Amino acid sequence: MRKVRTVSRIQETAPAAAEKEKSSPRHRERNPVLEAAVSSLESHHLSSFHFFTDALEIASFGRNLLSWYEEHKRDLPWRKQASAESNLNRRAYAVWVSEVMLQQTQVATVINYYNRWMKKWPTLEALAEASLEEVNQMWAGLGYYARGKRLHQAAQQVVSRLDGEMPRTAAELQKLLPGVGRYTAGAIASIAYGQATGVVDGNVIRVLCRVRSIGADSDSPAVRSALWTLADALVDPARPGDFNQALMELGALLCTPKAPLCAECPVRSHCRTYRLLQVQKEGDSAFQRLRGKAALESESLSDIEECVTAAGTCPLCLPSTALWDSSLGVKNFPRKSVKQQPREVQTLTCVLERWGVRGEPEYLLTQRPSSGLLAGMWEFPSLLSEAQLSAEEQEQALAEHLAAVTGQTGAVRGLRYIGEVVHMFSHLRQTSQVYSLSLSNAGSTAAMQHEARWVSRAELQQAAVSSAVKKIFKMYESRNCGKQEKMKTGKRKRSPGTGSIKPELDRQLSLLRFFKPATK
Repeated sequence: MRKVRTVSRIQETAPAAAEKEKSSPRHRERNPVLEAAVSSLESHHLSSFHFFTDALEIASFGRNLLSWYEEHKRDLPWRKQASAESNLNRRAYAVWVSEVMLQQTQVATVINYYNRWMKKWPTLEALAEASLEEVNQMWAGLGYYARGKRLHQAAQQVVSRLDGEMPRTAAELQKLLPGVGRYTAGAIASIAYGQATGVVDGNVIRVLCRVRSIGADSDSPAVRSALWTLADALVDPARPGDFNQALMELGALLCTPKAPLCAECPVRSHCRTYRLLQVQKEGDSAFQRLRGKAALESESLSDIEECVTAAGTCPLCLPSTALWDSSLGVKNFPRKSVKQQPREVQTLTCVLERWGVRGEPEYLLTQRPSSGLLAGMWEFPSLLSEAQLSAEEQEQALAEHLAAVTGQTGAVRGLRYIGEVVHMFSHLRQTSQVYSLSLSNAGSTAAMQHEARWVSRAELQQAAVSSAVKKIFKMYESRNCGKQEKMKTGKRKRSPGTGSIKPELDRQLSLLRFFKPATK
């Protein structure tokens, strides 16, 4: 019975103006997107509780959101470029670059990269003429390096196969451009071309899950499909680009993961979770006086979901097994599945240094394969190390690898353990056991692998290297400050049963036995 009272209370607090206008001509206008959404709900037995089915409410939502956006939107370079550019190809390219860079990367980090990128390659044609090495170098430090590579490949494809003309719809963008998914295609189409299509990114997921009290796993197919339906139904056909940016801006500035500012939200009157919480808060005090706090706590969860379907269950509701934390409020949404632990990998890495012909130290970099993790990027000579290898076996493997890279045939002395560097990628945790080695004779240049090159410190700082490589070099330089001091001796320590190397940092080790020619 309490659930029925809650629903009727919400209906009573709805704006009276909405009721008066339901019979107006504007309300009776056909909305094909909305009609399709309602039809989809019926065919999939989904409750309208989680959707917008009233054209008047949709219009009110859009007006409130766009009005807030006009006053509070951030001054970002890609927005300026898109609004000022009259050439559709250049406008779409400017939006495209920004959206790719912004994937899983903070706005503050992207701004400088975007400005430098657009200054160097202001058009698709300019990017298409660049080399992958230049692209990787420009992208270095931004992370998720495959994004830059795919952007470069897609630009080349537009120039070579589409005569330099960008596709004009979200469907064509997604179909014809490698690396362009549904979100990026929708963003380009709506912002650059004014196509009335929605977008769903992390910010939009959070906003819509809260606005419509979607409590199921936000990564599930049912929820993702529902969110795209919502986004398409809500988008303002007159200002689709501004609307989509406003929805994302709302998630970035107000409807944040940890500290949502509900009191400042322009669409809080349309937010089911906020309204239910307000009703619950008002009713809780009276209910607590009648039943006591213990009874209140046991029944509070049932008030959050007010969804009833013909099938009796809803794939968008909060699962009955999920715990509702009343202290979190709207932060209970969205719900995400537990992420898998990142895969653990260990590498052996050596910073090779020599005195260059220019009278300054030089360091050896090798290029990674053209596919896979950090494709085409440069790094210090490294190899994967199996966890079950003993310390001696790991040292021997590193020695053989260094010999192959440098083309050395004689003895090499002076390998020194530097320390351990841990770097997190999206799907793995990489632990690098780092050594340094100063070479008096770098071997024949012709004997070196063609994927290797010597660079100065300045060149290293500008090279297409990952953040992990920069971490390693920073540690190397800090350890190298006392290079002229007499190194302390100490016994190497190994963790029992793991084969991991934990020598004292300043102990000098010799690879003489590994580089000596085999004796008969």
